[in-house]
Amino acid sequence: MTTRRTFLSTAGCAMMAAAFAPRLAFAAAPTDRRFVFIIQRGAADGLMTLMPYADPAYAAARGALGEVQGTKLDGMFALHPMLAESAKMYAGGEALFAHAVASPYRDRSHFDGQNVLESGGAQAYEVKDGWLNRLLTVLPQDGRRAIAVAATVPMALRGTVEVASYAPSALPDASDDLLARVTQLYQGDAQLHALWEQATATRALTGDLAADNGRNAAATGALAARLLAPANGARIAMIETGGWDTHSGQQGRLAGQLRGLDAMIAAIKAGLGPLWKDTMVLVATEFGRTVAVNGTGGTDHGTASAAMLFGGGVKGGRILADWPGLAPANLYEGRDLKPTTSLDGFIAGAAAAHFGIDPARAVAALFPKAGPVRAVEGLTRA
Repeated sequence: MTTRRTFLSTAGCAMMAAAFAPRLAFAAAPTDRRFVFIIQRGAADGLMTLMPYADPAYAAARGALGEVQGTKLDGMFALHPMLAESAKMYAGGEALFAHAVASPYRDRSHFDGQNVLESGGAQAYEVKDGWLNRLLTVLPQDGRRAIAVAATVPMALRGTVEVASYAPSALPDASDDLLARVTQLYQGDAQLHALWEQATATRALTGDLAADNGRNAAATGALAARLLAPANGARIAMIETGGWDTHSGQQGRLAGQLRGLDAMIAAIKAGLGPLWKDTMVLVATEFGRTVAVNGTGGTDHGTASAAMLFGGGVKGGRILADWPGLAPANLYEGRDLKPTTSLDGFIAGAAAAHFGIDPARAVAALFPKAGPVRAVEGLTRA
């Protein structure tokens, strides 16, 4: 998460401006279609995001967390009440959810799990570039444009194709006093003052997802839409979100996170307008959380979770789940939701369908070390 001690940088400006202004160095995809990947860093609880309320073991296993009343989507699952706009998209056939999904990673380290999710490897650090960057290499080469709305270029977007980002430089000695002094310094220079204002605004956008009742998150979504909308703008974007590690006080904390996520996705849709019909938004996390609630009203690191797809071309209004059940005998290692669907296959199938890529080719390009993964098909309308 970006803090007051981190700042945006850019090349080609005066030395002070270089420390604080956004840096844009585009990369990637000559197509009218837009693709957005929102990563939930910290292991988002899929069992509370998409609640299996009709599972006989759910209420007993979840205690107070299982008492939250969501929007019922079908006879098994309900969406968290803070995902109100997402529920509307689901009802309109523009949202699809997958449950009991997981990457190949089976331990519970955030750093390793995120590396596997973003690199597309079978184990941590075996692949040196990211699946989203490799997706760019499969698309036609003319007019490649992609951008990360993140503190640094995330692993998923690193690779042979150069990408744009709002990439802050870490300045550990920065203080509120320094911020005020630099602001005063730039007051008399119209160009540098504008750069500084843009930089500090972007720094705020990439902060806490739950901050300001989701308004920060909505502003981030609006920013992403502005970067994607122009004819010469980006075609692929990645948005980095944090704060999903809910070891304590989960009910209130997760509600704030999901409200922000909902506002972000709604802002992307609103900002793109008619371009939404050619846009896909993927939301995924590195792993899920335990079925049982711990002693501080939270949950601990788990295995399977939920993933989401939004967009005008998504074959929505459906939930994909080979549901394993939450009875103790059905849990992974006696504690976690058991993974039954490959997250890699879900991602590959989504990208393949959206960009018109052969599914087998998409798997080979995006997840070359994943083993016998098959792309999930039928995720978009024909």
